[in-house]
Amino acid sequence: DRNPMSYKSDIEIAREAKKKPIQEIGAKIGIESADLLPYGHDKAKVSQDFINSVQGREDGKLILVTAINPTPAGEGKTTTTVGLGDGLNRIGKNAMICIREASLGPNFGMKGGAAGGGYAQVVPMEEMNLHFTGDFHAITSAHSLLSAMIDNHIYWGNECEIDIRRVAWRRVVDMNDRALRQITASLGGVSNGFPRETGFDITVASEVMAILCLANDLKDLEKRLGDIIVAYRRDKTPVYCRDIKAEGAMTVLLKDAMQPNLVQTLENNPAFVHGGPFANIAHGCNSVIATKTALKVADYVVTEAGFGADLGAEKFMNIKCRKAGIAPSAVVLVATVRAMKMNGGVAKADLGAENVDAVKSGCANLGRHIENVKSFGVPVVVGINHFVTDTDAEVQAVKDYCSDHGVEAVLSRHWELGSEGSAPLAEKVVEIVEGGTANFAPIYPDDMPLFEKIETIAKRIYRADEVLADNKIRNQLREWEEAGYGNLPVCMAKTQYSFSTDPSLRGAPTGHSVPVREVRLSAGAGFIVAVCGEIMTMPGLPRKPAAESICLNDAGEIEGLF
Repeated sequence: DRNPMSYKSDIEIAREAKKKPIQEIGAKIGIESADLLPYGHDKAKVSQDFINSVQGREDGKLILVTAINPTPAGEGKTTTTVGLGDGLNRIGKNAMICIREASLGPNFGMKGGAAGGGYAQVVPMEEMNLHFTGDFHAITSAHSLLSAMIDNHIYWGNECEIDIRRVAWRRVVDMNDRALRQITASLGGVSNGFPRETGFDITVASEVMAILCLANDLKDLEKRLGDIIVAYRRDKTPVYCRDIKAEGAMTVLLKDAMQPNLVQTLENNPAFVHGGPFANIAHGCNSVIATKTALKVADYVVTEAGFGADLGAEKFMNIKCRKAGIAPSAVVLVATVRAMKMNGGVAKADLGAENVDAVKSGCANLGRHIENVKSFGVPVVVGINHFVTDTDAEVQAVKDYCSDHGVEAVLSRHWELGSEGSAPLAEKVVEIVEGGTANFAPIYPDDMPLFEKIETIAKRIYRADEVLADNKIRNQLREWEEAGYGNLPVCMAKTQYSFSTDPSLRGAPTGHSVPVREVRLSAGAGFIVAVCGEIMTMPGLPRKPAAESICLNDAGEIEGLF
C-alpha cells in the first residue's frame, strides 16, 4: 500500500481540476445557457423561468446521505455525497448532487471545507468556501435590514407598541464571534434610540436562512418573511415583520440568493450548491428549491443533511420532507473505520494501529443510527468511506456488524479513485431504489402537542429517558399552541458529537436526559427551535484559529484554507 503521505492534498487536486465551462454542465441537465446567470466561468445561478418551466415533469429519485456522530477522525459525508453522484453517472444514470454552501465563520475557525475531498470534490473549491455567489451576504443584509427597521420603528414613536424588553429578533454576522453573543444596543443618548439588550447569532442560524431554504418561490419567500415574529407587545401579542413593513425590501435583497447555484464535480457532473443552515442549530439541509429543481432535471438526486443522522437526517425527514412534500427512496449512512475506533474509545493519535475490537465496540453508534433511520420507513445502506490506512479485518468487522443489523455495508473508495471507487456503492443504491421498498413517514404527526414532539425526538432518536424543561418553557409552548402554532415541527439545537447533550458521551448512550434551555418560535420558517444543553447559536473561535495560517502565497493562491 502506498504511503498516505504520498497522496495529493484536497487543494492540490482541486487546482488540477479540468473544469468545463458552466454552460456545458448546464447542457447535461437540459439547462440552456440563456437560463444560466454566470458568476465567472465556473458557476452560475439557474433562472426562475427555467425552474417554472420544468414543474410539470415527473420527479427523479431522492437519496439522502447522512452519517454517524462526527468525530475528529473525520467521516466524509460530503465526500461520499459527491462520490456517489459521480458513481451514479459512471454507471450510466442521469444523476446530480445537492449540497449546502459553506459558512465563512467556521472556515476561519476549525480548518475545513464543505466541498468534499480527495477525488470526490465539487469545484471551484476556494470560492465555494469564501464568498461564492454572495448568497450569505444577501441573507445577512436582509436580516440586518429587518433589525434596523425594528429599532427605527421604536425610535419614531413605536406605533406597533413593541415592548422593547421583548424584541425577539437578534442580529447576525457570518463569523464566529463570541464577544457578540450578548450585547447592549442603542447606547449614547436620545439620538441613538432606547437602550436594550440583544445579541448576535451566526448567519446560518438566521430565520432568514431557514426561510430561504424552505420557500418554494419568491412569493412564498415574501409571505414567510412577513410571518416572522420580531417582538411582542406588553399584552404578549406578537408583532410581525409585515407590521414593520420590511418583507418587500428583504425579498428584493434575496431575489438572486433564492436561485440555486450550479457548479460541477471534479468529473464534470452537475451539482447544486444552495443554502446553508447548520444542522446542530438549524435544520441542516440545502434549499427546497434546489432539491426540487434537481428532481425535475435528473433521475437520481443525491443530497446530504448535516452532522449525524440524529440531527441532519431527523430534520431532513421531519422538517424538510414534511414541508416540501418530498420523500427519500434510500438513505446512505456514512461510517469510517477510524470513527468507529474513536467511538470505541481509541485516542486520535492511536487511530493508525489496527484495532478490530475497538471497531466492534464503536459500531454501537452506527447500529443506533441504522435503527433510527429505518424507523422513518426508508431502506438504508451503509457506505464505508475508505481511508487508505484501514485494514481488511477492520473493514470486515463493520460489514459483519451491519449484516447482523439487516443492512448491507459497501466499501467506497471515491476519495482515492473517484467514481471508479464509488461505483459499487452506486450499484447498490440503484438496486435499493429500484426495489421500491421505501415507505416514508415522519416519526410524529403534525397535531401532536409541541412538548410531546420534543419528547418523541429525545426518546426515539436520542434514546433519552426524559426531557427536562421548566414551567416557563412548557407554558411558552402552550401559548404558541393556543396561538395556532401547535402543528409546527420542532428543530432541535443540540451538540452534534453525541446522541446525548454531553459532547463527550460517545457510542450509543442510554439513561440520559435532554435539558431544554430555551425555545424559539420561527413562525416564518415554520418550526419551533428547542435549544438543548450548552449549544450556542453563535460559535466562538478556537485558541489557534485557522485564520492565523490563511494567506495569499507569491503566486497569488490561497494558502491554509484547507
